[in-house]
Amino acid sequence: MSRKLDIASALSIALTVGLTLVTAGGSGAAAESRNPQARIPQLQAEIPAGAEAPDSLTPEISAAPAATITPTERADALAAAVSEPAETAITPATLRELVAAQDTSGELSRNLECLAGAIYFESKSEPLDGQLAVGRVIVNRARSGRFPDSYCGVVFQRAQFSFVRGSAMPVIKRTSRAWKTAVAVARIANEGSWTSKAEGALFFHATRVSPKWRLTRIARIDNHVFYR
Repeated sequence: MSRKLDIASALSIALTVGLTLVTAGGSGAAAESRNPQARIPQLQAEIPAGAEAPDSLTPEISAAPAATITPTERADALAAAVSEPAETAITPATLRELVAAQDTSGELSRNLECLAGAIYFESKSEPLDGQLAVGRVIVNRARSGRFPDSYCGVVFQRAQFSFVRGSAMPVIKRTSRAWKTAVAVARIANEGSWTSKAEGALFFHATRVSPKWRLTRIARIDNHVFYR
């Protein structure tokens, strides 16, 4: 009788263990999701013999700190963007384009007024190359050390320019296109921003006269001949 009870108890225990194993196998995915470490023994078993096992099989996740922009950096970036030119400056391809690009609306200094006046009275009917050459003669004289050292001094030097009456110029029609062109050419001649065809000239005369000058002739531009 006692032997039958022992057998029954053993069968009961075996049945209980079997049910427990079936239940655990049927919910394996859920168990792994609840406890990720449950797979570690299996993963360790898959490491090839002789290979060095990693320090940890649990992946480490690190979040990079979010980039922050200080108010000073934001202001500097804005200032840099504003300071950048919207368009690249275009270099004029011709003297006419350069003349058209000049600002002729502002007031002129006394020196530029004298330079523009000489260009206006001596060459307003000449092409732009001729007007520039006349302007450059005055600039070259003022910088040569051989003539007065200002444009007005050069223009009003005695017996140099026929349009001068005493120590004054005739009245200029300042609203005319010819005057605005003379102002633009004066700015270019003063800055040296365009090379004249008679660069280096210190003297010129109209083609209608033939003075016996012992000078080096540089160029003829329309109705003027230029020398140095």
